[in-house]
Amino acid sequence: MLPDQVNQPDDDLVFKALASATRRRMLDVLKESSRTTGELCDQFPDLDRTTVLQHLRVLERADLVTGRKIGRERHLALAPLPIKHIHDRWIGDYARAAVELLDRLDTSAG
Repeated sequence: MLPDQVNQPDDDLVFKALASATRRRMLDVLKESSRTTGELCDQFPDLDRTTVLQHLRVLERADLVTGRKIGRERHLALAPLPIKHIHDRWIGDYARAAVELLDRLDTSAG
């Protein structure tokens, strides 16, 4: 394992979680603000509670969502670090290379 991968979420779990449009919509809802489990379920009237909770478990296994119990309610929040890790590892270098290529093309054309 590379040093920068120590204590990092399993990329496969993150990619699996992000593969579902429903789970991405759930993350969008939690990006706006934290919600209780009931409030999150209310955001998806086309899904039954059990289905929402199954999707939520996938997000939690990937460490994309955290939950804490307050009284009888469970409050859910987006945990952005796994997405940042994916960006840093998989997207950042490609974007940087594309910008450098465009810069070289601009320099050679001018």
